[in-house]
Amino acid sequence: MIDIGRINTLTALRETSVGFFLGDLSDRRSQSYDNDILLPFKYVPNGLSVDDQIDVFVYTDSEDRPIATTLTPAIQCDEFASLQVVAVTSAGAFLDWGLEKDLLVPHREQSRPMEVGQWYVVFMYLDKETNRLVASSKVNRFLDPDVRDLFVGEEVQLLAYETTDLGVNVIINNRYKGLVYGNEIFRTVRPGDPLIGYIKHIRDDNRVDVSLQKPGFENVEPNARRILATLKAENGFLPLTDNSPPEEIYKTLEMSKKTFKKAVGTLYRERKIALEENGIRLV
Repeated sequence: MIDIGRINTLTALRETSVGFFLGDLSDRRSQSYDNDILLPFKYVPNGLSVDDQIDVFVYTDSEDRPIATTLTPAIQCDEFASLQVVAVTSAGAFLDWGLEKDLLVPHREQSRPMEVGQWYVVFMYLDKETNRLVASSKVNRFLDPDVRDLFVGEEVQLLAYETTDLGVNVIINNRYKGLVYGNEIFRTVRPGDPLIGYIKHIRDDNRVDVSLQKPGFENVEPNARRILATLKAENGFLPLTDNSPPEEIYKTLEMSKKTFKKAVGTLYRERKIALEENGIRLV
C-alpha cells in the first residue's frame, strides 16, 4: 500500500517520456496502471532502471494527483514540525516544507491568523474528504492523551510549541504533550525549538512534566544549575573568572558577580567544573 504523505519504497515499473512510473509490487492486485505514480525526470537519479527499488516521498500535485519526488520534506504525514509561512490567500496560509507545492493550512485550521514570514508549529495530516495533505496549527487536538508508553527518567525528543504562564508546552516524541516549567529553564527556548529532555513526572491525570536536565541535576543549587546549563549550551566552556567584569557575568548568566563566585565555588567543590586561567570548564 502506498502512503500519501510518507516516504515509500517503490519499484520502477516503466519509463516514459515524462519520467518513471513507480508502484508497490507487494500490493498489486491486478495489472492495472491506475495506481502507478509518476516520478518526474527531474527527480530521477542517475542509473535508475526498470525493476529498481527507490525511496520516494509521495504527495499530491496541483491537480490532486499522487506524484513522487526524491526530495525530503521538512514534515511527513502525522508529524509535527515548525514551518515558515510564505503566502496567505483566501484559501489559507501556505508553508514552505521543501517541495515545489507549498503546504496549505486552511483558515479553519489556524489557532490564530497566520502571517507571512512567521514560523509556526503545525501537524500535517491527510484530509480524508479531499485526499489532500493539509496542516493545522491547532496542535493540541492531535496529541495522544494515552501516555502509558512513557516512563520517568526516560530521555525524549521534544519540540517546543507554546509559551504559557507556567513555562513551555512541548511535544514529546512527536506524539505526547508535556510541560517544562519556566523556573527550570536556564536558556532561551522559543516555539519551534527542538530539544532533548527527560520525563520528570507523570501525573494521575496523564499530564507530563519534563526537564531539560538529566535526573539528579535538579538537586544542584539553582544558580549553580544555571551555570551548568549554560556550560552545556556553550560546548562546556565559559570565558568567565573571578576577575571578569560584573557586567559581563550578568550579560552571560543574569546573576551578580557575588552570586557567580558562590555558585562556582559550589560546583568546584563538587568537582563538576574545572577552573582554568581564562574561564571555567565542564568536567
